[in-house]
Formats: sequence, C-alpha cells, structure tokens
Amino acid sequence: MIPRRAVPAGLARTALQSAALPGRRRALVCIAAAAISARAPAQTIAAPSAVVVLSIGGRIQHVNQGERAAFDMPMLESLPQQSFTTKTPWFKQARKFTGPLLRDVLNLVGATGTTLRIAALNDYRIDVPADDSRRFDVTLARMIDDKPITVREKGPLFMIYPFDSDAALRNALYYSRSVWQLKSIDVL
Repeated sequence: MIPRRAVPAGLARTALQSAALPGRRRALVCIAAAAISARAPAQTIAAPSAVVVLSIGGRIQHVNQGERAAFDMPMLESLPQQSFTTKTPWFKQARKFTGPLLRDVLNLVGATGTTLRIAALNDYRIDVPADDSRRFDVTLARMIDDKPITVREKGPLFMIYPFDSDAALRNALYYSRSVWQLKSIDVL
C-alpha cells in the first residue's frame, strides 16, 4: 500500500472511493482525478537580470514573472542560435538574421496552445498558428547582419520567416506574420 502522504489527500480519497464504484462510474472518477492532478502549478524558469525584451503568457507551463515568462537579451542569447540570409519586402537587399528559433523558446516555456497572439511595440497584433513554429524555422532575430537590432531598425526582436527557404513563404500571408519590434506572445 502506498503511504497516504505520498499521494495528495484528495486523490488518495478519490482513488479509494472509486474502487467501490461500478465500472463506468469508477472510470469517470479516475479520469476526473487524473485531470485534476494534471493541473500542476506552473514551474519557474530563470528570472531576467536585465531589461525584459519579450514576455510570453497564456497556455504555458514555465514562468518567472507572475503567470508569464519574461526574457531579457542575455537569456535569448544563451539559447541555440539560428542564422539565415533572406530577401524581405522591408529591405532592398538580402539580410542575415540571427536569433533563437521560435519553437525553442516555446518549448522552453512549455507552450501548449494552437494559436500565438503576437504583439509589437507599436501595438501591431496578429494571430499566428503555433504550428508555424514546427513547420518552418521561424526565428526571433536579435541581430541583422551580425549587429544588434535597434528599435529604430525594427528591433530589438524581429520574428521572421526564412522566406528564401520555401517559395510558399514568399507571400502576403507570411509577410504579415513576420513581426518587427516584437514585445509579447500569448499562447492561446
């Protein structure tokens, strides 16, 4: 027998009570108990030590500021970095973009939603399918041509798709999903 303190009191009682219930009802009680136990409190990630440049909230499991995950630039720099060169509608020539992959950042915070509500410093907002982060190497660029991106130059973060890697990305839909001056992501 499992010691009572090893199992949360409510779950132990529910499990013991469900043993006396008939088949279907016992199964429903067990499923409900499992669902309740799955709602564990959000785990924390390291707190930012510099100015916060990105805030992520919504359906995430790992937080460091209330119910959100806040990132400063050193935190983003410590993640694996992706670089690619691509042409965009916003620059006359192809530019090199460098930063962590969006999917890596979402994995770090334990994102579980299907939609990402992206917001920029100028209050531009767009909903993006979370699946884009798995299908494409969407990058949270923190550098353009190996230089930090200033706010004046569309920074400090620029969520960008690798347009030249797939012809299907070179259209208004994906251009609109690329967000410069990125400030927040809410996982829905």
